[in-house]
Amino acid sequence: MRAHDVKEILIDKQTIARRVDSLVDEIIATDQPDHLVVVGILKGSFMFFADLMRSFYRHNAHPHIDFMTLSSYGAGTVSSGTVQIIHDIRENLTDANVLLVDDILDSGRTLAFTKKLMIERGAKTVHSCVLLDKKANRAVEFEADFKGFEIDDLFVVGYGLDYDNLYRELPHIAKVNFQ
Repeated sequence: MRAHDVKEILIDKQTIARRVDSLVDEIIATDQPDHLVVVGILKGSFMFFADLMRSFYRHNAHPHIDFMTLSSYGAGTVSSGTVQIIHDIRENLTDANVLLVDDILDSGRTLAFTKKLMIERGAKTVHSCVLLDKKANRAVEFEADFKGFEIDDLFVVGYGLDYDNLYRELPHIAKVNFQ
């Protein structure tokens, strides 16, 4: 692992909490589906996903939940370009309205792959919600339906995001400064 620090906070925990609540307001106002399946893309989305689910309660919305573990990074800091399913969902998606939840939209490969897969499995609709949108490295044409924050071309950690499986526990988003 390269020498680095994570002292520069880009988005504090209070700002994240307010935006998560407003995202659920947007999701509910836009699409109040009767058979909603929310799929978290692990590992990075786990904190964001949990906070979103708690916020659904305020709207008396009770979605089904499931998780997928996908990999396109390995131990690196740049996407390999190939998406692999490590752990698949078990929920039946026939005629379901699916909301994919991911930590960061970067190259777009993971969410484009997953959206196509959900449609092939019978989902009626597939929307996506990301905590961070980093447009600088988009390799495929894909836009999230719901976005927490847009960020510049930085490597960030915290609130579920990692560098070589470290720093996921941080309650905020911090920039990784490599030396």
